[in-house]
Amino acid sequence: MSAEQVQRTVNQLNKDIASLEKKMADLVKKEADKTKKIGATQKSITKNTSASTLRTKNRQIEGYQKDVSKILTDKADINKKIADKRKKLSDATLKLQKIETTQAKSLAKQQDKVFGTYEKQILDLTKQVTEQSAITTSSENIFNSDGAEDFDVFLSHAAEDKESFCDEFSNILQETYGLKVWYDSISIKWGDSIRAEIDKGLKKSKFGVVILSRNYIKKYWTNYELEALFQIESNGGKIILPVWHDITKKEIQEFSPALAGKLAMNTGIMTPNEIAEKLNELFQSSQEE
Repeated sequence: MSAEQVQRTVNQLNKDIASLEKKMADLVKKEADKTKKIGATQKSITKNTSASTLRTKNRQIEGYQKDVSKILTDKADINKKIADKRKKLSDATLKLQKIETTQAKSLAKQQDKVFGTYEKQILDLTKQVTEQSAITTSSENIFNSDGAEDFDVFLSHAAEDKESFCDEFSNILQETYGLKVWYDSISIKWGDSIRAEIDKGLKKSKFGVVILSRNYIKKYWTNYELEALFQIESNGGKIILPVWHDITKKEIQEFSPALAGKLAMNTGIMTPNEIAEKLNELFQSSQEE
């Protein structure tokens, strides 16, 4: 039985218990009403009450007492049903907790396996960058192994964010400001090795613009690019330029405290044109330096 199925059972049991408790409240109210009527009828009997009236009132009292007896039986039945439902709810809740614990452990193992593979690939990339790039002075960009950059900007992003931001942003950088952009849609051709082209773009770009989104932090290739940018930035100065896109500061902090501490542009308050203008200003300033 899946966690979703057990959760549906828990929800239904809660609804059943709520319904039974409402019925119980109605019965308690009816019992109080009948008891009140019995008391009122008994008080209405005096020494002056005629025999015929007395018989009538006694019959009324007997009727009310039968009603109370029936109500007490119904209350006992509902109490039993509520106790049964609560027992089932307790069992289902415990079962759900066990399933969720098992799933969490399984997910943790899968993540450990993925991260192990990921770390090995990053080490391989770091080794490759180290072997191919000779860092001589702080003025030389670590992306570049021959002193001439092929790209001004490496645009690291999730494919799901192309339509909402990245395509337009890339076009503005190229068409409005004439910047050379490494962008997978135009930089990776049919039949190319994805990893080889990404590595080439990383090594041959001046800046790495990271479009951080909920889609971004879940992807393998984006994490691969980001870790490589961190490795390269650790030796070559300011390289990573973060842009927050449809994501909160809390989510960024949980994903990467280092990124959360960097000043970032935010698509929630800036247009693609405004962000592109800021990037061009930074690029021109770096050229003058």
